[in-house]
Amino acid sequence: MSAKENWTKATRPPEALPPAEPDQPAEPASAAAGTPKATAETAAPAEAPLTPQQIEELKLKAAKADEHWERVLRATADLENFKKRAARERQEAIKFANASLLEKLIPALDNLEMALAAANNAESHSMESLKTGIAMIYNQLKAALADTGLEEIDATHQPFDPNLHEAVSHQESADVPEGQVLQQLRKGYKLRERLIRPATVVVARKPDA
Repeated sequence: MSAKENWTKATRPPEALPPAEPDQPAEPASAAAGTPKATAETAAPAEAPLTPQQIEELKLKAAKADEHWERVLRATADLENFKKRAARERQEAIKFANASLLEKLIPALDNLEMALAAANNAESHSMESLKTGIAMIYNQLKAALADTGLEEIDATHQPFDPNLHEAVSHQESADVPEGQVLQQLRKGYKLRERLIRPATVVVARKPDA
């Protein structure tokens, strides 16, 4: 290369670089996040205020609710009082269940005391009057017990019934059929349908051949 070419190359100005592309302007924050909808579109519609008539209706309903609640409270209190009273009356009924029976037995006790006094003073009372007093006492006791539902079981000359009779022995008899009560030693008693005490009896049987 000649000296002229070298000088020309050395003195040539450097080639300009292509201009840089300008930076794109940043999108506004509102654009990046998306444009929000109008407040009027997103907000819930405001409720209309209550009318005076609606307010009065609510007041009436509240008053009725209070009245019903008071009734419930009173009914609950009445029920509790009834339960307590019923329990107390039941206890008293159990405690004094025999009061009516004792009231009927007291006159018989009075007559028995008078009969004992008459027996101790035989000079002023005859034996006949003593027997009359004892019979009166017996009838009073019998009537008092019958009023309570007590029933006698008379097994005399009745077929033997193991549900009502208690056989203590068997005795031969040609006059009374076999299996029939020959003799009653002690009466039995029932309280309505319940057996209190069976009748004690002697049952007949056929004589040995």
